[in-house]
Amino acid sequence: MARLADYFVLVAFGPGPRAGSGEGHGQILQRFPEKDWEDNPFPQGIELFCQPSGWQLCPERNPPTFFIAVLTDINSERHYCACLTFWEPVEPSQAPTCSGEEEEAGERPSPSALVPPTQLFAPKTLVLVSRLDHADVFRNSLGLIYTIHVEGLSVSLENVIGNLLTCTIPITGGSQRTISLGAGDRQVIQTPLTDSLPVSCCSVAMLFRQLGITNVLALFCAALTEHKILFLSRSYQRLTDACRGLLALLFPLRYSFTYVPILPAQLLEVLSTPTPFIIGVNSLFQAETQELLDVIIADLDGGTVTVPECVHIPPLPEPLHSQTHSALCMVLDPELELADLAFPPPATSTSSLKMQDKELRAVFLRLFAQLLQGYRWCLHIVRIHPEPVIRFHKAAFLGQRGLVEDDFLLKVLEGMAFAGFVSERGVPYRTTDLFDELVANEVKRMRADENQPHRVLRHVKELAEQLYKNENPYPAVSMHKVQRPGEGSHLRRAPRPFPRLDESTVQWIIDQATAKLQGAPPAVRAEKKATVPSGPPMAAIVERNGVVHANSARRLEVVRNCISYVFEGKMLEAKKLLPAVLRALKGRAARRCLTRELHLHVQQNRAVLDHQQFDFVVRMMNCCLQDCTSLDEHGIAAALLPLVTAFCRKLSPGVTQFAYSCVQEHVVWSTPQFWEAMFYGDVQTHIRALYLEPAEEDGPLPKGEVGPPEKEEEEEEEEEERSALDVASEQRRLWPTLGRDKQQELVQKEESTVFSQAIHYANRMSYLLLPLDSSKSRLLRERAGLGDLESVSNSVITNSMAGSMAESYDTESGFEDAETSDVAGAVVRFINRFVDKVCTESGVTSEHLKGLHVMVPDIVQMHIETLEAVHRESKRLPPIQKPKLLRPSLLPGEQCVLDGLRVYLLPDGREEGSGGSIGGPALLPAEGAVFLTTYRVIFTGMPTDPLVGEQVVVRSFPVASLTKEKRISVQTHMDQFLQDGLQLRSCTFQLLKMAFDEEVGSESAEVFRKHLHKLRYPPDIKGTFAFTAGSVHTAGRQPRTTKEKSPSLRTLSRNLVKNAKKTISRQYVTRKKYNPPNWEQRGQPVPPEDQEDEISVSEELEPSTLTPASALKPSDRLTMNSLVERACCRDYQRLGLGTLSSSLSRAKSEPFRVTPVNRMYAICRSYPGLLIVPQSIQDNTLQRISRCYRQNRFPVVCWRSSRSKAVLLRSGGLHGKGVVGLFKAQNAPSPGQSQTDSSSLEQEKYLQAVVSSMPRHADAASGRNTLSGFSSMHMASHAPSPRARVTTLSNPTTASVTRRTAPRGKWGSIRAGGRSSGASLGVDVGSRLAGKDLLGPPQPNGAPSEPGFLRPQRAALYIIGDKAQLKGVRPDPLQQWELVPIEVFEVRQVKASFKKLLKACVPGCPAGEQNPTSYLRSLEESEWLSQIHKLLQVSVLVVELLDSGSSVLVSLEDGWDITTQVVSLVQLLSDPYYRTLEGFRLLVEKEWLSFGHRFTHRGAHTLAGQSSGFAPIFLQFLDCVHQVHSQFPMEFEFSQFYLKFLSYHHASHRFRTFLLDSDYERIELGLLYEEKGEKKSQQACKSVWEYVERLSKKTPVFYNYMYAPEDTEVLRPYSNVSNLKVWDFYTRETLAEGPPYDWELAQGPPEPLEEERPDGGAPQSRRRVIWPCYDNRLRAQPDAISRLLEELQRLETELGRPSERWKDTWDRVKAAQRSEARPDGRGTPSSLLMSSVSHHRRSLGVYLQEGPVGSTLSLSLDSDQSSSSTPSSGRQAARRSTSTLYSQFQTAESENRSYEGTLYKKGAFMKPWKARWFVLDKTKHQLRYYDHRVDTECKGVIDLAEVESVTPGTPAMGAPKTVDEKAFFDVKTTRRVYNFCAQDVHLAQQWVDRLQSCLSDA
Repeated sequence: MARLADYFVLVAFGPGPRAGSGEGHGQILQRFPEKDWEDNPFPQGIELFCQPSGWQLCPERNPPTFFIAVLTDINSERHYCACLTFWEPVEPSQAPTCSGEEEEAGERPSPSALVPPTQLFAPKTLVLVSRLDHADVFRNSLGLIYTIHVEGLSVSLENVIGNLLTCTIPITGGSQRTISLGAGDRQVIQTPLTDSLPVSCCSVAMLFRQLGITNVLALFCAALTEHKILFLSRSYQRLTDACRGLLALLFPLRYSFTYVPILPAQLLEVLSTPTPFIIGVNSLFQAETQELLDVIIADLDGGTVTVPECVHIPPLPEPLHSQTHSALCMVLDPELELADLAFPPPATSTSSLKMQDKELRAVFLRLFAQLLQGYRWCLHIVRIHPEPVIRFHKAAFLGQRGLVEDDFLLKVLEGMAFAGFVSERGVPYRTTDLFDELVANEVKRMRADENQPHRVLRHVKELAEQLYKNENPYPAVSMHKVQRPGEGSHLRRAPRPFPRLDESTVQWIIDQATAKLQGAPPAVRAEKKATVPSGPPMAAIVERNGVVHANSARRLEVVRNCISYVFEGKMLEAKKLLPAVLRALKGRAARRCLTRELHLHVQQNRAVLDHQQFDFVVRMMNCCLQDCTSLDEHGIAAALLPLVTAFCRKLSPGVTQFAYSCVQEHVVWSTPQFWEAMFYGDVQTHIRALYLEPAEEDGPLPKGEVGPPEKEEEEEEEEEERSALDVASEQRRLWPTLGRDKQQELVQKEESTVFSQAIHYANRMSYLLLPLDSSKSRLLRERAGLGDLESVSNSVITNSMAGSMAESYDTESGFEDAETSDVAGAVVRFINRFVDKVCTESGVTSEHLKGLHVMVPDIVQMHIETLEAVHRESKRLPPIQKPKLLRPSLLPGEQCVLDGLRVYLLPDGREEGSGGSIGGPALLPAEGAVFLTTYRVIFTGMPTDPLVGEQVVVRSFPVASLTKEKRISVQTHMDQFLQDGLQLRSCTFQLLKMAFDEEVGSESAEVFRKHLHKLRYPPDIKGTFAFTAGSVHTAGRQPRTTKEKSPSLRTLSRNLVKNAKKTISRQYVTRKKYNPPNWEQRGQPVPPEDQEDEISVSEELEPSTLTPASALKPSDRLTMNSLVERACCRDYQRLGLGTLSSSLSRAKSEPFRVTPVNRMYAICRSYPGLLIVPQSIQDNTLQRISRCYRQNRFPVVCWRSSRSKAVLLRSGGLHGKGVVGLFKAQNAPSPGQSQTDSSSLEQEKYLQAVVSSMPRHADAASGRNTLSGFSSMHMASHAPSPRARVTTLSNPTTASVTRRTAPRGKWGSIRAGGRSSGASLGVDVGSRLAGKDLLGPPQPNGAPSEPGFLRPQRAALYIIGDKAQLKGVRPDPLQQWELVPIEVFEVRQVKASFKKLLKACVPGCPAGEQNPTSYLRSLEESEWLSQIHKLLQVSVLVVELLDSGSSVLVSLEDGWDITTQVVSLVQLLSDPYYRTLEGFRLLVEKEWLSFGHRFTHRGAHTLAGQSSGFAPIFLQFLDCVHQVHSQFPMEFEFSQFYLKFLSYHHASHRFRTFLLDSDYERIELGLLYEEKGEKKSQQACKSVWEYVERLSKKTPVFYNYMYAPEDTEVLRPYSNVSNLKVWDFYTRETLAEGPPYDWELAQGPPEPLEEERPDGGAPQSRRRVIWPCYDNRLRAQPDAISRLLEELQRLETELGRPSERWKDTWDRVKAAQRSEARPDGRGTPSSLLMSSVSHHRRSLGVYLQEGPVGSTLSLSLDSDQSSSSTPSSGRQAARRSTSTLYSQFQTAESENRSYEGTLYKKGAFMKPWKARWFVLDKTKHQLRYYDHRVDTECKGVIDLAEVESVTPGTPAMGAPKTVDEKAFFDVKTTRRVYNFCAQDVHLAQQWVDRLQSCLSDA
């Protein structure tokens, strides 16, 4: 029985400190009883809660209010304060007066103070304080008291209050109790059936109505995971109900944090408490809650829940979340199921609100039953008497449920509510309730109902019935009869204030009742206690993947077999199975199987093994443990713990080594929670054994040992009858019946059991925590983070232990003893903390605990002494044979910096190396060594898998290509230790993931890292391998500057220093505001201080920069000679863009000229010395034009189309200021005074000159040269005029377009940016470029039918610029040029993309951790292919424009990254010459090297560039070339290998070619002309091109055999991402030899020839197995042509003939093939190549016939019939014979010999005539001569571009006597006249004709 009410209190308004403000405080007028109850003291602060918004006077009489506040006392008891408030007129004494002081202070009295005093009302509150929650009874009782007062009933208030305070009712049991307070009233109190179930009335249903399902679920999860929750509402009662409803949902967990349903305004600072809470606050104070950053706010009135950004509420695990959600929907909205029915059933009756409330609670009850099912199987009973002590094995529970990773459940189990749940509900013998029944008996039913909503609903309703019945056990018979005040009674003037009550009367009534109660016998409620049912044990959650299970039986068999082999001593068999076993042990089933099998081999807790067996067992144990988490949720470490102390080997007499000394390196052993769970588990086993009858036991287990699994299995069978909880329950039932002595005896027995286990565990822990060699404690280093794990455990342990352990490791003193004790100290502290925690929790006596603290250090010390002997003896064991280190072969000039460090090369994400999905041997992990040389990082070693045999594994990459280095710690298969490792990633797509062998100290590893860093980032470019090769390597050597090698270089450098250094200063530029000069100043040179640019250039130009060649100083001429020999000039001559000499003589006929204006690099440092500009532009204006462009890179011509004569120009982007400041809009007052800047006009003139230089535009433009009439193109920052034509390149959508010449390839679609006004302009360029169908029907492939595509209204010049940069640019009004703004990616995007590409192609983590699609997904996320797509798309656009006769200026970013990529691609696609080996070299030298792509900056070659990182701009270009090559395999003379070779070596620093950022820098360093004037040395090549030439003489590896170009072929590749391929350069590797790009190293071992067989028998077959990822397939299986060439060479050697060069043989075979194929007219296209090539182009057929004669080579080289299936069969013009398949592999033989023969040539002045072998080359447009026919060194070249005439000659002095006079002819070039003489007249005539035809072709 309990009191219905403990206290009755009357609280009234008391004036506050500030009189007149109308605010006051609560005063307790009276309280009954006046003395506190002994069992329940009076709650403090009640007056705050009566008026939560503050005590205030009110100008009108409000109706009475009622709400219940909840207070929680120090013992977590809740007190319900029912408050009824009414208002009374203020007595004059209370009326606030406006004191004079206030008015003097200038304060206006508050409005309430101005009201006449009679009209103010003060609140007064009646409060009932109770520990019971009977809201209705409280409302009625206080209402009755108020009614008596207001209505003036003749009832004594003292009696009513006395009766109220003395009324007692039962707490539970479901009985009804009728009470009367003596005022003619009657109330029926209904008690719930059980007090464990919360009473919710309608509060849960109301909560759902207010907030909705999702919000309530969020609040539910937040409350369970201990977040702060704040409710807001204008109604106090609603706040109370909402809080009550949320608590009801949490059942069976109890909320144990701050719970204040109504928080008074004065206590709002409570909201900033750090602990979780559920609090309700009136909406009036919403503003004060805004600053709370970590509080979830639920607004009941608005129906919203606001979760702050920093708060993460973990959701319920699936599928529980969706099931709960759908069940709630069914309850709240039953119509939902029927909403879509065509014939809905008649309206169903909806549940009442009270019933709905219980249904909602039932859904959550089911949820908890599913969440916590099987929880009782994870309880450990630690003590039974005197009180049960129970612990929960959290890890096992999570492991069995398969929810280890689930954030929600993890947080719930760690929370306080769950701890309370375990201590309250874990007890085995107690009264049970609905939840116990549900979780034990209904789980199977819930599983079965999962997918059947109607059955779920039925179950929910059944549970709801029970919950309803608990609150309302009897049908509603209650007859309430309580008087209420009349309507509007509060408005009537009350007869008098609430009277003061007579304390003595009330006290007397209370005393009477108390005396009566004392006489009555205590009403003891008989509790029905019973054993709590445990329910079915949890079956391990089945893994969803069925395949795993199919394999698992086989895997378990392998594990069993291997173990039986080990114990039977069949070591060889076991060794074969071991790798498979180690792989199988990744699975949980196999690990369990291993522990069971090992248990079978332990007798009497000991198993002595020999050394090999011991090693095997330890390796398997380590493999098992390495996947254990620190919590050991699958119990693997727990099962192994008894085994590691059982298996041992004898090292010497009296010295035994146990397995535990070899398996210490696992995080699980340093986790306190693991040891606690293990300890409690063992204690439970022993306590259970204590109470089981001896008959039931197989004999008690010896103390301190856990039963082996077979015993556990037997026990499991018994467990069905008697689990530990059952035994405990039985004991608890018997406890009250036992005598005092017996009870004492049991308590002692249990206590000593726990104590003995504690000693046993102290020993066990010292075994696993003390390292074998205490001087080298890896454990302590690894576990420096131990504190984190400890702080997770709800334990006493602080983080200091982790700190102390870490310190003890770091403060090494060098003395073993000191160190040992330090390690010992750390372990002692760890064990002591553990012992403290478990012993206090298990109730061990303090004497025993003290004893333990004394014992622990002794245990540890003893163990250390034992270990010292073991360590000493183990060192004497013969060492394990480690494989011999394999030394790598080095390049000439490459030197070893660090000798081999032993490492393991671990598998990364590339599957093939480790067996992978395609099968094959596991080459990795491999054991070997890593070497660091001046050039590379090299790993060489052998696979650890014994089945792979003696394969050598090599993986290397150039040091210079290292992009990322990070330390890792890894566990190798070989070893139980966690090892330090390094992961090195390179931009050549290699990854070295290495773990250092234990013999490699951390110092050596650190030295390796430092050396690697020094080599990767030398302080200066001269520190790179390309310069240091061959010199003795000393780290950190400062490079000497090389002495200049030739006078020209010396003078050049001197001039550079004199002029350029003086005129250019990059660093110290003082920027000044730029004022554009007015018209008068326009012609004058601008004074230097007005210059505004990134580079400030002085105007005082040297006279020499502007004078023609005749005036050049001699030193400058030498300079010019050097410049003329650069690649650029050779190409300009070939393209007919002029030569320097012709330009300096200003032949006006040519539209363009070569200008030496930049030869001192004074105008633009990053441009070459000689540039092509329009003929009409003066050199001195170039200086000004250059200022408008970034980096001074003004537009220059780099290529001209031989067919359409359109030119391609390149420049940097316009200055950002250019648009806004430099090219201001024309806003001058008068046209004459225009403010346009002079350089802007110059710029316009320049563009006009480009337009005029094009033949078909020159006439049209001649009338337009007066530019003063219209403004500069780059001026207006306002919108383009209506006549503007701006073309925009849109993103990846592509439309196919066909020109008259039927190009093959696709078009990027181009979107119109602005329509032209007026039909007269025809189709605007946007729609023309987009190929819209405007004229005639379209072609089947979607192309426009109109043949002159892109013709109408075409602009003469298109400027392709960045969208952002061209924003304010005004287009040319005469429409001669047009802007094409495109969006390009920035370099940082390329970097980011490349990083992701690297990770996708070479992931660092093993493949098991990825799913198969992750490669494709990460490839897509890298966006690399979409960048390639963009580049190809823009390039094809430019090609198309050039081909249609318009010139194009590419002006993007700074002009050295994307511009270079686009310009190079355009030339490659447009000009077949660049698709030859020589042409491609020229293209790279010209566009990338001479035009200043910043190789050193982008490649981060030196220390200065380290932070900027590697940007693969050049690699991206090569990838684009690879994409084009893949689509047009017959158009390229070079092979794909050539592209990979360049990709590798542009980053490798083996050659000097790709170093530095511009020609200027190369000259400064003396690189550019270093080879002039000296014989090329035979030492290591410094240039990559030279190397390619040398290599090509030996092997055709760079040559593409399918090369059969079509003349004047313009390529238009498809650029859609779907057409692009991932380059195999990124993904393929060869572990047999390392990267194949250093040819000297990549030659595998020579294979013996068939004849060399010793037995002389039949030649053995040379077939061999080729492994993916190991062998180089291309080398192992050469293509048919190489194979035949090899065969020819072999046969020639056999016959004793000198073998010819492969090139000559190839040419001869081709020629013979051609003559054979003639009569037939067509060659058979071969099936061999058809498949890959025919759809691209006609086939170059190669097929092999097998016959008795052997293989014969048949080449169908000239099929003039174009295959009908080719898309580009548009041009049927006769093709040039395939003799033009020139094959250029070195300058000597790289010929396309159009005509050749012997001619006599007269030497220079006073030199004799000499016979030379001349070769006329049409394609390269040159005449070369050699000493004799087979000579490889070309002695000279006459460029036909320079030839002016070929005329008959006369015999000069010294000419051959025998020759006819008519056989002489002269060739006049711009430089000199050459005299030739042929052997006869006929030959001479032929030569003249050939030369003439060549000249006319050009």
